[in-house]
Amino acid sequence: MFVSDLRHFLDMPEDAPGPARRMASALPCQRRPGNRRCRGRILVFRADLPAPIEWRCSSCGDEGVISGWEDSPFDLRRAREPVVVAERDLVVTDEGAATLRSIQVLDTDSERVVFSARSVDDSVVLSGTQDDLEELAGYIAAEANHETDRRRRKRLDVAFEMVNQALEGGANPTAAATGVRNPL
Repeated sequence: MFVSDLRHFLDMPEDAPGPARRMASALPCQRRPGNRRCRGRILVFRADLPAPIEWRCSSCGDEGVISGWEDSPFDLRRAREPVVVAERDLVVTDEGAATLRSIQVLDTDSERVVFSARSVDDSVVLSGTQDDLEELAGYIAAEANHETDRRRRKRLDVAFEMVNQALEGGANPTAAATGVRNPL
């Protein structure tokens, strides 16, 4: 079991060891049992505040506890009680989720959408309001417009198209396959 204090990952230096940097990432399991990539996803549990965040891999059973996240730059809770607004779901691929997590500049609402992704069957589901998703689409477009790496720009373009198509009411074929309600 890993026990982490999120404050240890704040201001992590660029030359930090690879394992420490991987522990700061989210969603896919980073373990390599038998020298093969674990296919599991990180399942996150948090009771009520001030409880620490508990996580475990859905496949290999790796688990841990994260504390010290409250009031850090990674605390994505809303500053006040949220107004109830209808949220929509968008199903993305693992690669799409990884691309969204790699975007350098996001506002808090867009970070909340990207980093609150959840696993449904073998898919990744993002949830947000129409406004949150429109804002996220703008950040994806801005990142793609400034990207010099051709492959990463292509991944950003695919992510943008997926979000934009959903916002325009287009079908999300992956959502139908997973049974997600209110797919974008």
